[in-house]
Amino acid sequence: MTLELIVFIASILFGLLIYWRESNGNGLYRSFNKIINSKKLQMKPEDKTGFVYQQSFLIRLVSITFLFLIGIVIAQFLLPIDLAAISLFASMIVGTILGTYLAQLIFKSNEVIDEQSESLEGMVQETLEKGKDFIDDFKQKSLDKEIPKEELPKETPTDKEQKSARERLKDKGLL
Repeated sequence: MTLELIVFIASILFGLLIYWRESNGNGLYRSFNKIINSKKLQMKPEDKTGFVYQQSFLIRLVSITFLFLIGIVIAQFLLPIDLAAISLFASMIVGTILGTYLAQLIFKSNEVIDEQSESLEGMVQETLEKGKDFIDDFKQKSLDKEIPKEELPKETPTDKEQKSARERLKDKGLL
């Protein structure tokens, strides 16, 4: 089970590598295309299609399976150890296909991020400005609530007109 897991993870990385390599150049696929197809059916020079790059699931599956079949036949003749177990073969194929789709997801997300980077930057700036305005409004409202409005002072009599404390107590009948 451990060997299968290691082979599966390695084949995912291999699938990433294959997809990345074919996205940069498809010379091998182009040469096979020239050998197999007539002049009318050959790929156009600007076409970037490869064995796994920009292909459907079925074509990827056939290409990767054929690649691993050739690899296993070569390994059978060169190595005295029997490594061509069905479970390893299936793990390699599934992992490689999974790796190609993972690489496609990564490349597509990079393209979308690159295309949307300017609009994302504008949206982030707008959001920051709105956030600053909201915080300023919140601070202003909290300051208005904390500081009570001072009432206008009532007309108070001047010092000469004020009664002393003793006189006020006498008026109340306490003295």
